[in-house]
Amino acid sequence: MNIIGLDALIFGVDDIQACTHCLRDYGLLPVDVDSEGGRFEALDGTAVIIRRADDASLPAAIGPAPSIRETVYGVASVADLEAIADELGRDRLVTRGADGSVHSVDDMGFAIGFQISVRRPYSAPADLTNAPGHAPQRPVNQPGINLDMQALPRTLSHVVYFVPDAAKAEAFYKRLGFMTTDTFVGAGPFMRPAGSDDHHCLFMIQTPPHMKGCEHFTFHMGSGTEVLLAGRRFEQQGWTSFWGPGRHLFGSNWFWYFNSPLGCHIEYDADMDKHDDAWQARQAPLSADNSQLFLFTSREKWFPSGPPPKQA
Repeated sequence: MNIIGLDALIFGVDDIQACTHCLRDYGLLPVDVDSEGGRFEALDGTAVIIRRADDASLPAAIGPAPSIRETVYGVASVADLEAIADELGRDRLVTRGADGSVHSVDDMGFAIGFQISVRRPYSAPADLTNAPGHAPQRPVNQPGINLDMQALPRTLSHVVYFVPDAAKAEAFYKRLGFMTTDTFVGAGPFMRPAGSDDHHCLFMIQTPPHMKGCEHFTFHMGSGTEVLLAGRRFEQQGWTSFWGPGRHLFGSNWFWYFNSPLGCHIEYDADMDKHDDAWQARQAPLSADNSQLFLFTSREKWFPSGPPPKQA
């Protein structure tokens, strides 16, 4: 089952306008958006989709609105869809979309879908770093940054669930070919599907049953610089920081989390580790020291001699 990664996250929300503003300000491209919702795409076509919470076409909610209503994975071929349908059909209801997509629920009750991946090629600036001891990556006389540089979400990275039974949830996704890359003991596993070498596209955290739902989702940016720049621009649009900016230990990815009106947090990330089947999964207790290499918070601009002078 060659599951490539996340293609879309679908939310049922109670404030279409606020969610539209959030996803647009975050950097996603609105596609066919109206008063009933719409699609918001990254550069590669992966997306967040919002609908009114009472939209009858949505899978059943697992909690009050706003909330995640379906997690859609992209696969490589029709054969992969058939293999997934056969596997899930052994012990649960499976439905098919008009496009051949496969829909069901996981062992925690989250609605899940599978489709031929929508991911498309795209062009975006490379992160060219100059470091002593190595050949320069940027040509001579080419600045590395500028005030107007692009910092747009490139691809849907991962989703994080709160689940009441992380071990049972982990076992379910292993049925679909997911592999555990690392585990926070007492919290839950980081998992990647067979068709992806990203450290994780799914992380699950053990919580009491009443907390079940989506904790956050994130899109990959092009670099740590882009995480900081996009996050700063997002803040300037009025969105409030929740955690970060910083850099995780498991996965090595840069992060910056924000509050959102979608019923979960929304994150920027970049520079995640890559793994293959030779990787040996690590385990560590969940703690501040184990979750981040460093953490710093946004602050007003300053000069070495102090804050900039106030404008008259």
